[in-house]
Amino acid sequence: MTSPIVDRRQLPNAGRVVVKIGSSSLTRADGRLNVPALRKLVDVLAEQSLAGKQVVLVSSGAIAAGFMPLGYDVRPSDVAGAQAAAAVGQSVLMAQYTDAFSAYEITVGQILMTAADTVRRDRYQHVAQAFERMLELGAVPIVNENDALATSELRFGDNDRLAALVAQLVQADALILLTDVNGLYDAPPKQPGARRIATVERMEDVAGVEVTGRGSAFGTGGMVTKLQSAEMATTTGIPVMLTSAPNVRAAFEGMDVGTWFVPTSGRSRRRKVWLEHAAQMYGRLVIDPGAERALRDRGASLLAAGIRSVHGEFAAGDPVEVVNEAGDAIAHGISNFDSSELPQMLGRSTDEMRASLGDDFVRSVVHRDELTLVSPTVTDIVTGRVTQSGIPVLD
Repeated sequence: MTSPIVDRRQLPNAGRVVVKIGSSSLTRADGRLNVPALRKLVDVLAEQSLAGKQVVLVSSGAIAAGFMPLGYDVRPSDVAGAQAAAAVGQSVLMAQYTDAFSAYEITVGQILMTAADTVRRDRYQHVAQAFERMLELGAVPIVNENDALATSELRFGDNDRLAALVAQLVQADALILLTDVNGLYDAPPKQPGARRIATVERMEDVAGVEVTGRGSAFGTGGMVTKLQSAEMATTTGIPVMLTSAPNVRAAFEGMDVGTWFVPTSGRSRRRKVWLEHAAQMYGRLVIDPGAERALRDRGASLLAAGIRSVHGEFAAGDPVEVVNEAGDAIAHGISNFDSSELPQMLGRSTDEMRASLGDDFVRSVVHRDELTLVSPTVTDIVTGRVTQSGIPVLD
């Protein structure tokens, strides 16, 4: 791991970088794969790899590359059509990447992910191990959401959020988001007088910027999802560069292009990141004001005395969501008890539980080492009963 990167001029020193490119940057106006654009990207990434940098590429474009060969005039909107296009297009996409990187004698490997690969701790660890081994062996992992198998109920939704999760998972030094505009602007980029925002030190500074929610006709994201991705990364200590695909070399060289998002906290442990951003919550614990203050102000463990109610069915070792009485998310953590054991413990002190239930119950419900605080974000990633990764919370 290199020294923390906080300034764009330090980006050339990053040892491990995740690069995400969207469909709009990889497709022509008619929707077909833009092979020259793909090869220009590979030229830069190969240079970085040969110079000793570890590169992970998160690439959109599978559905865009596959729908026209199947006879569609436009990107299919039905699930089955999109899945079929993804299955065809992913092969086309990987064939082009494999050929382009092979000119530099660089091996690439395909990693297709679904949200299910991140919500369970064991699968999350296995994915992390696969990335680590590929990078150790000098290969370039090429990542995409497994659109051919992902369901609408449990998916990342776009590769911007996937890229942020991958950057956290591989503990990248930086995340580069490539799109069809040169960064974030203080107004819609096509509007006269719109100015590029060179640096964002706090997400609160751009909370009022007018952005769109949808990218090109061949993409699924937009500036909203890129800001969400940037916030997910920077709050876990990973800086983000947002710029256009033609500027990727300049970005790697630390030049003044795009928008640089400064990390707003120190680097988080991988387990804490998983709990906050990727883990599927199997239940909910409602706590009283005293317990909320203890968690937020003192970094305490969650004790049964501060829990008002329990919702959902879960086993010891499952992730649970901790909320206050208003329903606001406070923390995610690993429960030390089954949901069936907790009702008899609620509101009771340690001495009361020891006297009536025995010493086995005299421990925290969620230990502070297995708990991470969460809060609504500036870009409103948390909405209703959906976690920050966009993954539904189970009842």
